[in-house]
Amino acid sequence: MSNSTTATTLAKRLQSSQPYWQTEAGRSLWETQRACLGPVVESRVGGHSLEMSMGPALMTMSAVAHPIRWSPTRQLAENDSTLVCPPDQLALPDRCLDVMVIHHWLEHLTDAHFTLQEAARVTADNGIMVLFGFNPIGVSGLARQWRKRQQTFPWSGTWRSASRLRDWLAFVDFEVERVDYCCFRGRMNAKCGEYWESLGRRHNLPLGESYMIQARRQQRQAPVQRLKFGLEAPAPQASLGVTRSGSSAHYQAYQAHPAKTSQATTRQTDMHKADLNKADLQTPGDQEID
Repeated sequence: MSNSTTATTLAKRLQSSQPYWQTEAGRSLWETQRACLGPVVESRVGGHSLEMSMGPALMTMSAVAHPIRWSPTRQLAENDSTLVCPPDQLALPDRCLDVMVIHHWLEHLTDAHFTLQEAARVTADNGIMVLFGFNPIGVSGLARQWRKRQQTFPWSGTWRSASRLRDWLAFVDFEVERVDYCCFRGRMNAKCGEYWESLGRRHNLPLGESYMIQARRQQRQAPVQRLKFGLEAPAPQASLGVTRSGSSAHYQAYQAHPAKTSQATTRQTDMHKADLNKADLQTPGDQEID
């Protein structure tokens, strides 16, 4: 499939999702997702962020200086700074983004794992990747089993669990820091109740309609090579014998009998002085003549 065909297909999927976000149920879901994302990105003041969203912009509360939106075609671009390119070939340098947000696109891409791999490439080492998806084990996920024939958003697409995306993230050297569930309601066309939302968020129950995954790049520590000190070759026995019989042996003997060693040294000194005095008392006539 060519890039133009892929872009046209993605543009149709994006346009088909817009009516849902205009309904009361869609607006309620978007508000709860934005409430989950707010504490994560409000304190980040990095330089760049990228949002690949199927709904309205979520990063409006972020302090990032240069937020970027993605679009499959130029016709759907919101402004001149919108990034238009294939989702698995992002026109960005490596590790340049402080925040990377993918909002429900992984459920509607044929090769979603390639897009996740590309998102990991452009996320900085100290950056964060945020993934939004529909929860297949929640109440809405169970209701979806009865509506598989419906091809309208949000029932269309492939719903993946948070544990499945955790495995995908591990493959691209990202580790999940936290999974938050949001939008707790009985029927998908109803509004998220304040009481149930507060209860579900407080205990983070895995029954919410949507989940938000926070992931960071795994930091690998450099291997430490220990230095080994020692002789390259064993010392010869001759040198070891000299060391034991030399000054070290004399020092050990002095440590064992310091008094005797001192007396012997004094006696040798006295005898040497006596020999010198005797030599001085001899006259030239007393010397032997050959």
